[in-house]
Amino acid sequence: MPFYVKQGQIPMQRHTVFRKPDNTLYAEELVSTHGFSSLYSLVYHCQPPTLVKQIREPYDVAPKIARDKHLKHTSLKGFQIQAKDDYLQSRTPVLVNQDLHISLAAPRHSMDDYFYKNSQADEIVFIHEGKGKLKTGYGSIPFRYGDYLVIPRGTIYQMEFEGTANRLFIVESFSPVRTPKRYRNEFGQLMEHAPFFERDIRAPQDLVTFDLLGDFEVKIKKQGMIYPYVYGSHPFDFIGWDGYHFPWALPIHDFMPITGKLNQPPPVHQTFETDNFVLCSFCPRMYDYHPHSIPAP
Repeated sequence: MPFYVKQGQIPMQRHTVFRKPDNTLYAEELVSTHGFSSLYSLVYHCQPPTLVKQIREPYDVAPKIARDKHLKHTSLKGFQIQAKDDYLQSRTPVLVNQDLHISLAAPRHSMDDYFYKNSQADEIVFIHEGKGKLKTGYGSIPFRYGDYLVIPRGTIYQMEFEGTANRLFIVESFSPVRTPKRYRNEFGQLMEHAPFFERDIRAPQDLVTFDLLGDFEVKIKKQGMIYPYVYGSHPFDFIGWDGYHFPWALPIHDFMPITGKLNQPPPVHQTFETDNFVLCSFCPRMYDYHPHSIPAP
């Protein structure tokens, strides 16, 4: 997101010595989706983020592509998907191509004994049912029904659910997820005609630093495989961070649909954009109110 956020403790100047109370050094890391050419944040770790103790046997989670080609109409009854205990095992791909994967999930349990990182794709998680907390090194984001969670690639996270009835709609985007360009001015600020604004967006809060050594399993997804890494330090060991790159939430209840006397084209419903696709939210709204309007089907 193109606005600045600061959490926790950071040094006065970037790329300078930043010491702990015991005079040892914090580790500085620059995180981004497009290297030095896009939005980024500087993260300060209690331990070097390179402490990897073991890499366990990877396993395949690539979607199984249907080989029979047809033009039949298809109905996807997403709420009939089978619930499973584990968050990652519950993610079922239903529509995929080279630009994105769309999955449905109905996890019963929180991610208590492992962490997850998608190294290739930004993730948009829409909460159809359930509530809980997205936990990251940047802080936590409480979520509930109707929330979009936008998680940039490379972000290590855990999903903590408050109950067992959870329904998720998940989009993995292989290009960065952004707010629509036509709703932003030249400085990146959302403009007055946009259907949502920065004050609707929830950035991570309540940063808690876990300065712990031990064995911490991080399941890393890349090219259709899960690589179970064992980190030697807790992934949420951020003492502080600042910048423009972080996970965030947008409640669909705060989305303000654009209306008109006559039928409005689908782009007015756009919520997110990427290099190769857009995501729209068709919300309840005042319908076409011209006396001779042709109603949309």
